[in-house]
Amino acid sequence: MEKHSKIYIAWHNGLVGSALRRRLESLGFSNLVLRNRTGLDLLDPSQVRNFFETEKPEYVFLAAAKVGGIVANRDFPADFIYQNLQIQNHVIHSSYLSGVKKLLFLGSSCIYPKLAPQPLKEEYLLTGLLESSNEPYAIAKIAGIKMCQSYNRQYGTNFIACMPTNLYGPNDNFDLTSSHVLPAMIRKFHEAKKGGTPEVTLWGDGSPLREFLYVDDMADACVHMMQNFNPTKEQNESGGMFLNIGTGKDIAIRELADIVGKTVGYSGKIIWDTSKPNGTPRKLLDVGRMERVGWKCGVGLEEGVGRSYEWYLTH
Repeated sequence: MEKHSKIYIAWHNGLVGSALRRRLESLGFSNLVLRNRTGLDLLDPSQVRNFFETEKPEYVFLAAAKVGGIVANRDFPADFIYQNLQIQNHVIHSSYLSGVKKLLFLGSSCIYPKLAPQPLKEEYLLTGLLESSNEPYAIAKIAGIKMCQSYNRQYGTNFIACMPTNLYGPNDNFDLTSSHVLPAMIRKFHEAKKGGTPEVTLWGDGSPLREFLYVDDMADACVHMMQNFNPTKEQNESGGMFLNIGTGKDIAIRELADIVGKTVGYSGKIIWDTSKPNGTPRKLLDVGRMERVGWKCGVGLEEGVGRSYEWYLTH
């Protein structure tokens, strides 16, 4: 990408898209094409096709997706599979038709089998059963990877994909019914502190191990991939056109709760509701491929949680 290249960020105002925008602007990329959800309905194929025909972006970051935590995935499985498939289909196909030079598709670490060996290597894709609580979302993301790979093989496009681990940071979703675990903890502990509540209830038993990546690190990795990762013909044939993005380190949810509580300043009791699901026992990404492309994360978990809480307080 050149500084004047025309770059489209699909959904630039969400957690991932806003981080991509911040990173690109900080590096001097000034020709960004931005449309919010009301300005361009990615579920409408005609709108997407007309947008690409008119704007003709050279590079695309496909950050748009319907996302949510365990509760949202459990209650709205049809929405998760339908909307994500539609968004991906429309943007990827229109990118091909309009001659986009390069596209980066963002997936999720939930694409891997529930009981795959740890850490999760890219080659473990489609080797076992998925975690049932978010299977529709995971299947949609797997389809996105395979769509990029298939277009590369059939049409010679340069569509790549990255699978970030659990993301958090500015513009996160802090709604308690649809958010992921870390922002939900921040809000719960903050409200308990503010209200003088003596205890906070969290789901599961606190034993699952999770990896967390500050979203601005993720954006830096994506821009690095766009600039430096161009899959070979062999990689496109084998599925090596996608890479994990993570820290290479995980932490028990119980320990995460201690960090968030300390950051927020909440000293009450934590009650673990073991009647609620834990989800996948462990989900740690192998980041060897990403490191070989020349990128490593820079923001530690405690620093990132502190930044996230500061953003929450001001927004």
